[in-house]
Order: sequence, then C-alpha cells, then structure tokens
Amino acid sequence: MFYREAGQFKTSYAADQAIFPIAQDRWFIAALLAVAYVVVPLTADEYWFQALLIPFLVYSVAAIGLNILTGYCGQLSLGTGGFMAVGAYASYKLMTAFPELNLIVVFLLSGLITAAVGVLFGIPSLRIKGFYLAVATLAAQFFLVWLFNKVPWFYNYSATGQITVPEAALFGITLTGPAASPVAKYLFVLATVTALALFAKNLARSRTGRCWMAIRDMDIAAEIIGIRPLATKLTAFAVSSFYVGIAGALMFAVWLGSAEPTEAFNIDKSFLVLFMIIIGGLGTILGSFFGAAFMVVMPIALKNLMVDALGFSTGVAEHVQIMLMGALIVFFLIVEPHGMARLWQIGKEKLRLWPFPY
Repeated sequence: MFYREAGQFKTSYAADQAIFPIAQDRWFIAALLAVAYVVVPLTADEYWFQALLIPFLVYSVAAIGLNILTGYCGQLSLGTGGFMAVGAYASYKLMTAFPELNLIVVFLLSGLITAAVGVLFGIPSLRIKGFYLAVATLAAQFFLVWLFNKVPWFYNYSATGQITVPEAALFGITLTGPAASPVAKYLFVLATVTALALFAKNLARSRTGRCWMAIRDMDIAAEIIGIRPLATKLTAFAVSSFYVGIAGALMFAVWLGSAEPTEAFNIDKSFLVLFMIIIGGLGTILGSFFGAAFMVVMPIALKNLMVDALGFSTGVAEHVQIMLMGALIVFFLIVEPHGMARLWQIGKEKLRLWPFPY
C-alpha cells in the first residue's frame, strides 16, 4: 500500500530512463540526503564523525570502485589496499609539491594517477582471469606497499617513514590537518561520495556499463557481438582504480591525517573491501553502501555489546567479530549471492504487493 506504482505514468523518454523512476524512491533518497546534509551535522558529535560516519563514507567509495571491477565486469582483484596507497601517496606528493593547488584538483589527480597504475596492472586481464588474475593483483598489492615503504622519495625522506597531511583549505574552510573540524571533513567527504555514487550509477546504465556486464556474463559471446575485451576490461580497471585512489586519498588526507603503508594499506584492507561487496551485494551501487555500513558498524557494535555491556575482554570480542564475518560471508555466498542489496530489493517487491499476497 505504501509502495504502490499504480498511477505513476511515464510520458517521456527522460522519465522512462530516470535513475529513480518510482516517486517513493525519489522521496526516500531526498529524505536520506536531507538527513545526511542537515540533521547529522547538527546532532552528531566528534566520535560519530571520526569513528563511524567518515570511515563509512570513505569505505563506500572504495567498495563502489571494487564493485565496478568485480561486480560489474567480473574481474577479481586483491590489490585494493595497494591502489588506495597509490591515491594516498599521490595526494601527499601533490599537496606538498604544489601547496597552492585546489584540494578538489588534488583528489581528482590522485584518482587519475591511480587509474593509470590500475590500467598497468590490469593489462594481464586479457590473458588470465579468475583465480590467476586475483593472484596477479595480489602481486600489485605487495609491490605497491613495498615501493612506498622502501623508496624515500614517496614520503619526502621523512625519518619515521610516515606521511602527514599538510593543512589545506577549500573556499576558506580548513579540511585537512589538526585544525579541520569534523563537520567540515564529514560534509566534504559526503559531497564527494554523493557525486561519485551518482556518476557510478549512471555509468553502470550506459553503454560502457553494459559492455562490462556482457564481459562478466560471457566474454566470448561479448567478443562475438563486437565488444572489445581488452578495452572494456582496461576501462573497468581504470574507473575502478580511480574510485579506489580517491578513497585512499580521502582516507589519508581527510580521515586519518597520517599514514604508514604497511599499517594503513596492507592486505587486510584489500580483503575488507572485498568482504564489503560480497556481503553488500555484487554488481550494485547500493550494495557497496550496505557492505561498508555493515563492516564499519559491526566491530563497534560488538565491542560495545561484549566489552562494555557484558564484560568480555577485547580479544574475545575480536575473535567473535572474525568468526561472525566468516559465517556471514559463507551464508551470503550460499543463501543469497547478491547480498544485502538483494534482500532490500525483495523487501521492496513485498511492499509493492502488500497487503495482498498476489
């Protein structure tokens, strides 16, 4: 009754091709954005911004990037952490070498540099796929972290080997460094995520997105109907790496403020983002947000429940978190391979029929 499409007529091609053709979806998204842009900055405190909201948004960008490559194009990748490191170190070098450079330009250039690196490591995808491609991208993960750890030029010959973000402002508002307020950081990251998610959603519906899905479903058939596999796969690697690079730059410059490659961008980051898209839903932009929210909120919720409320040790809570994550991955792979996004879709289909069973 609340989610009824009857009476909503489409009288133009633009209305038929809208991202949210149903009015209830448009109202829900508008309300969600109003809460995110207006209510949350007025009510949340610093802990919510630093521990929950900004990490959720940053990981959402990384999950969208990996979902483009794995969910839409079917190319496995275990190098997400390494590509995030490329974005972080590119932003650091740009901000220190060109301090007058606009912050938006810094993030865009960081994404483009990461896209170029992603294309380089995506070239073997024409000859290998599946497990072998995953191993090739895993080599990228180890090589990139080793490179940023061993070559002093990347961290400006710092004695500690860490990179620390310099203070930078956009339109007179400080967004990086200790002087930046959590609200300003949150709004900047939120605006970035909104723009990138909208672009990814449109890209997935375009000819490029359809070519990705054709390669994912059956690459030989796609080649027969005229889709070029190499160009399509490299496009997916480039767009995916662009998103992941921006996520790494946001993580370093806006969220953490400093980073060290073996700690901040190790192999655990690659698996974490992969788990996000598996649990959230492969091949959907919405699933990237579901997976990121779940993986960011679950450890904090478990810690508050087991350590603060029930009195268990931190180690026990961490073990339970790992076991729960493994169980959920197995559950979703067996019961619902399309993840939480599919559960959301099933719920909407039920609401269309409610209260009638058929």
